Amino acid sequence: LQKYGYTHLSAGDLLRDERKRPGSQYGELIENYIKEGEIVPVEITISLLKRAMDQTMAANSQKNKFLIDGFPRNEDNLQGWNKTMDGKADVSFVLFFDCDNEICIGRCLERGKSSGRSDDNRESLEKRIHTYLQSTRPIIDLYERMGKVRKVDASKSVDEVFEKVVQIFDKEG
Repeated sequence: LQKYGYTHLSAGDLLRDERKRPGSQYGELIENYIKEGEIVPVEITISLLKRAMDQTMAANSQKNKFLIDGFPRNEDNLQGWNKTMDGKADVSFVLFFDCDNEICIGRCLERGKSSGRSDDNRESLEKRIHTYLQSTRPIIDLYERMGKVRKVDASKSVDEVFEKVVQIFDKEG
């Protein structure tokens, strides 16, 4: 990523960090949404993303390309992004890691052995998949109709997935 001049921002990491931040007005709310496998209200996620982007660019004005991981997750997220970031940021493309549900669950359960994440359990993961199919997949389909989706078969090995991502970034810049 750094090779291509991108700064990686994970919506999930920003939310989890905010949840742990002492005195956060959103901490408990975020925890409840995450545990239930639901999508955190857009105003919270966008404010955290925008703050991280602003801080990155304030530190170095050349760092103005971002890979935003795990966002937008639903129509509300997309509308919130368009409203807040219109004229401030353009979406070049969407990197879509396509993977079978059972493989995803297996990988997250394995991660859960050491991650300490409250949502790395089968019940939360099944709720997350339901939310994904209902809310996120239509957003990917929308970007696909705009010709902005770059799909990666994520069921392959780490090395194969990485190689495909490198090919996409080599092409997209």
